[in-house]
Amino acid sequence: MNLETKWLEDFVALANTRSFSASARQRHVTQPAFSRRIRSLEQAVGKTLVDRSTTPVGLTPEGQLFLVTARNLVEQLNECLGHLRGLSMANEALDVVAAHSLALAFYPRWISRLQKGVGELPTRLVAMNVGDAIHVLREGNCDLMLGYHDPYATMQLDGDVFPSFSIGNAKMIPVCLPDTDGLPCFPLSGSDSIPFLAYTQGAFLGRSVRMLLKNDPLRLRLKTVYETAMAEGLKGMALQGVGMAWIPDFCVREELTSGRLVRAGEAKWDIPLEVRLYRCSLVHKPGVERLWRQMMKLPRDFLQA
Repeated sequence: MNLETKWLEDFVALANTRSFSASARQRHVTQPAFSRRIRSLEQAVGKTLVDRSTTPVGLTPEGQLFLVTARNLVEQLNECLGHLRGLSMANEALDVVAAHSLALAFYPRWISRLQKGVGELPTRLVAMNVGDAIHVLREGNCDLMLGYHDPYATMQLDGDVFPSFSIGNAKMIPVCLPDTDGLPCFPLSGSDSIPFLAYTQGAFLGRSVRMLLKNDPLRLRLKTVYETAMAEGLKGMALQGVGMAWIPDFCVREELTSGRLVRAGEAKWDIPLEVRLYRCSLVHKPGVERLWRQMMKLPRDFLQA
């Protein structure tokens, strides 16, 4: 039998509230995610513990028996952890998920600036692709998501359920290795074929590049020689002189300043990006609520990285 502690805590909460929605709020997750966790517990135990045919929901005879053990285990574990940690909920770190490029090149500078306005802010950061980050946010498995805002996306995040702060404006710029004269080895101007370092099909930034090139003859000159979902991966290949790539400007700031990379095209080839911090309004974790209130009091320009 493989039981997760959070499932036991979920079950105890449900026994107390007799409501999936109320329990989900109490447990700081979305209702669909909470329901899946209860079903996972039932599958692990091998019995139906919750009677879903009644309103409010009730417990089956097996559920009532299991509740006694679940409560004892949860209480003993919480008591033990309380002694070991000596920490309050207010000091617990917030779980943040972010797109790879933002986690590596954007987040450190931004979080350092934010803490000057809100004070100490413990966080745990996990980098992943944009699609996965959105999924984790929807499931209630993170406190905050750092991502790009796409006004043309087919699957928009509902602004009421997933409120956000705009925290930065950036742009993707075409870059490549310079030649001996400091000029781009693979300029977008001209008629020669260009070795292209591309984002994979499902990558968010790749969609932005494809939209830029959709109706432009330049796309016919681009010959894909390498693909990855990560901007840092494309930057590494560009530094090796393999080809040209569109990369967020905050990822190549140092390389452009030092001359290790140069722009491959003029400003008309830049792609604007907006960076936002998202939360799920259905999740009422004290630390997130407090941070959101503090951020609302800060001047808009202070939030911008």
